[in-house]
Formats: sequence, structure tokens, C-alpha cells
Amino acid sequence: MTDSFTARLGAARTFAAQASARTLIDLAEVPTGAWRDLFERAAEPNAFYHPLWARAAAQHSKEAGSARALLAFDRFDRSRLIGLMLVVPAWWALGLPLPMLVSWHPYSRLTTPLIDRDRAEEAAAGLLDAAREAGVRALLLTDYSSRGAAAEAIQRALDARGLAARILRERERARLDATLDVETMLHEALGAKKLKELRRQRHRLSDEGPVTFDVATAPADVARALDDFLVLEASGWKGARGTALAESAGDTAFIREAATALAAEGLCSAVTLAASGKPVAAGIVLRHGGRAYFYKIAYDETMAKTSPGVQLTLELTKHLCADSTIADADSTANAYHPMIDKIWRARLPIATALVPLRPADPAIGAIEFLVNARERTRRDARKLFHAMQDRLHAIREKMR
Repeated sequence: MTDSFTARLGAARTFAAQASARTLIDLAEVPTGAWRDLFERAAEPNAFYHPLWARAAAQHSKEAGSARALLAFDRFDRSRLIGLMLVVPAWWALGLPLPMLVSWHPYSRLTTPLIDRDRAEEAAAGLLDAAREAGVRALLLTDYSSRGAAAEAIQRALDARGLAARILRERERARLDATLDVETMLHEALGAKKLKELRRQRHRLSDEGPVTFDVATAPADVARALDDFLVLEASGWKGARGTALAESAGDTAFIREAATALAAEGLCSAVTLAASGKPVAAGIVLRHGGRAYFYKIAYDETMAKTSPGVQLTLELTKHLCADSTIADADSTANAYHPMIDKIWRARLPIATALVPLRPADPAIGAIEFLVNARERTRRDARKLFHAMQDRLHAIREKMR
């Protein structure tokens, strides 16, 4: 028996002995082996809840200071983790002093919890119990897959307690059904006229030189492709708004660490479209089980007339449909996205829901009112902020 194995075994035993009293803990305290095992057994995928991704996010994100792991355990084996949800206090997430935990999205737009497929309802019930033990009155589930296996397990656990989630917002975002014939799918989605126009633009792009599509999977290759992605993203509108990953040292460190670490596990790739060797569009793709995640895309906006972002998406679509291990892909985009919605015509329902933890709790109505009011204020402020940024950018461009 090796020293490392002995050490890991000892840590697992200590963790199991303390588990019943520690169901809300720091991410760093969750044994990696137990977390990885649950990730592999998840009833519904969520690539962003891989320990390597989540811990890198917790280390580098300015928003992760209070991130914790809400845990549930197999009642027959306290060393077996069967449920995990990443959360932050409502004060940290929303700026509201409410007795509530909010699901945390580490550099992602998906907070579907990891639920053991063999103990789904038990796992969901365990997460609800863990939240109650933490002393809160409710959970706010943001951006979770509202009609998947995890949501169904949570609903059954709530039904058993006489509770009901309150859906505050629900929308649909683009999803690729990768089991379809790709040529037929694209023809039905875009039509012959649009496909002809895209082919014309592709030929125009080739005027710069041969057009190539590359999928980097090895960590070193992903790291090099990330350099191209970061440059492209910073050169466009995200750079102008200050939201590109390269604008923050922490964000840059995060994506380099997380993407290369997952690439070493076969769970991350970087895709690049180049003309005459010059990158014109790039993206980051994650995977978990049979699902891929089109996490990020950037393109050379000076070449917008050739639609490099669309061209990259078409190549990626063909690549994913040709991969027999991929059943579908989550665009991770906003609902009604003007580009991806027209190409990926399947939909993934995403919701934000308030989950009470006690029957007939009089505090829930007030919590719901405050959360909704805060969301309206935040949405209006964000629109105003972006409008001002765009206006300032336009003024600077005129002054050049």
C-alpha cells in the first residue's frame, strides 16, 4: 500500500466520520476522489461542476469569496457523495440580507447540481436537508436545467415534503441535437438561400488564403489555442466593454488553468478557424458524459462580412455530429441569441426557481418579492451601463 493511497484513505475516513455534521463546506475540503466519482455518476451532466473547473474558479474569481459546497451522502455509506450543489449566501450573490443560499455558477451559465443517478431522489432530499441544517429558509436555483433528471429528482423530493418550487423565470436556449444528420439539419435550419450565402462568404474568406478548422485537445495545444482566443475576444466588443477574459488577470489565469486541466482529462477542447494560418474565429468546448458545451466564441470583427463566427459554428456543428459519443450540445448562450438560435434549433429549458425548505413559511413571499425587485433593478442598470459603454466606445472611435 503506497503512502499516497494510505493518506487518501485516511482523508476519506476522516471525511466520512465528519460528514453528517458537515454538509456545507469549503470547496477545498471536499475530497477530490469523492467529487470525481459523483461527477462520473451524475444523472444529468454539468461540465462546470467538475472539481478542477470549480476550484480554479473559486481560486481566481472575484465573486467566489463565499463559495461553498452543499453536500448529500448515501445513507448506507457515509463516504459516498451522492449530491453536490455549489452555493453562495444571498448577501454575496445578490447583495440582499436574506436567509437563503444561491446556486453558484463558476464562469458558466449552468448550475444544475450533481445528482447520483442511482440515488437521485435520496440525493435531492439530502441537498434540501443540508440547506435546512445550514440554517437557511430557501434555496435560489439560478440557470439550472429545469426539465432534466436533476430537476425531476428535486421535484419528487419537494413533493414528498409538501413543498413546491416557485419558478421566477424560465427561458429556452439553443441546443444541438447531435444525433441528427448534419446536412439535413442545417438545410432545414438555415434554408438553401442562407447556406448559399454562407458558402459565398466562405469562398471570400479563402481569398486570404486556405481556410482550416482545427480542434485542439492536448493540453499544450489547448494552451496555444487559448492565446489566439484571448486575443480575438479582447479585440472585439467584449474588449471594448471590458468584459473579455484577457481584461482581468484573474480571469485569464482561471481559463488557462481550468481549460488545460480539463483537456488533460479529455473534457475540454479549443476550436479555431484560420485563413492562411491567421485565426479569424475561436471557441472553447467542454464536455461531460454525452453532452458538449459551447462555452465561448470570439472572432475577428474586422472580417465580419465573411461571418467568421458563423463559419466556426458550422464547422463545430459538423464536428460534434460526427462524434458518436456526443448526443447533444448546450450552446450556453442567452435565450433568443441572434446567431446560434438559427443554427441549433433544439432547445434546453433553463430556469431560476425559489425553493422553500419549510412548509407554509411566511418568509418566502417576502424573499420572492425582494429577489424579483432586485432582478428588475439589476436588469435595468445593466442595460443603461452597456448603452453608456457603447456610446463612449463610439465617441472614441470617431476621435481616432
